[in-house]
Amino acid sequence: MSPLREIVDGIHTLVAKIEDDLKVRVAEYNNVRSQLNAINRKQSGSLAVRDLSNMVKPEDIITSEHLVTLLAVVPKYSQKDWLSSYETLTTYVVPRSSKKLYEDNEYALYTVTLFGRVADNFRTSARERGFQIRDFEYSPEAQESRKQELEKLVQDQDSLRSSLLQWCYTSYGEVFSSWMHFCAVRIFAESILRYGLPPSFLACVLSPSTKGEKKVRSILEGLCDSTNSTYWKTEDEGGAMAGLGGDADTYPYVSFTINIA
Repeated sequence: MSPLREIVDGIHTLVAKIEDDLKVRVAEYNNVRSQLNAINRKQSGSLAVRDLSNMVKPEDIITSEHLVTLLAVVPKYSQKDWLSSYETLTTYVVPRSSKKLYEDNEYALYTVTLFGRVADNFRTSARERGFQIRDFEYSPEAQESRKQELEKLVQDQDSLRSSLLQWCYTSYGEVFSSWMHFCAVRIFAESILRYGLPPSFLACVLSPSTKGEKKVRSILEGLCDSTNSTYWKTEDEGGAMAGLGGDADTYPYVSFTINIA
């Protein structure tokens, strides 16, 4: 039979390993979840920050040796101002080239086509008028890559969550068993301190109802040596040496309450 110290150390080692494993698994799951949340925020935020690739079609973008298409984020209530002024924000803007692609509760997304050599001047003038020019380069390959990345993250999150839950169910049983083992060790140690050596006592588990607890304790007390019972009574029960054990809930038997609700 192993000494109690070895038993306790073994339980500590097992539970510590489970705790370390839990931290690693949770960190891995949270990392994937954070990446997925970041992508979802980009796809569901305002036009000022969200990913625009799903809103732009190939025919919306003109890219040639001289011409470029820019994407402008216009405040919802400034659309008339944009339509009346974008052609004059700088020179060499293609007339009537602006087209609205999308609108949310705050902003509208417009295209505008102009000569590439005046793009920087246009950005500056647009910013001064309260319009934001988003940096965007249409790439079907990049869009497909982002789509595949999103699908993979969703699959990874589902897989990690399922694996984590299954691991938790299994590990909970091991941890709970370890906890009960600790309780048994404590009961044994306190019984030795109470009754001395060699061990001659009965350890058992009782699960009375809330209403029946007082009756059960009364029966247990009746089974104990009535001569010594008075030394373990609580102050409320008027024992001659109440509080001897330094505990407000002492009994003439070793008792350890486990709350598992």
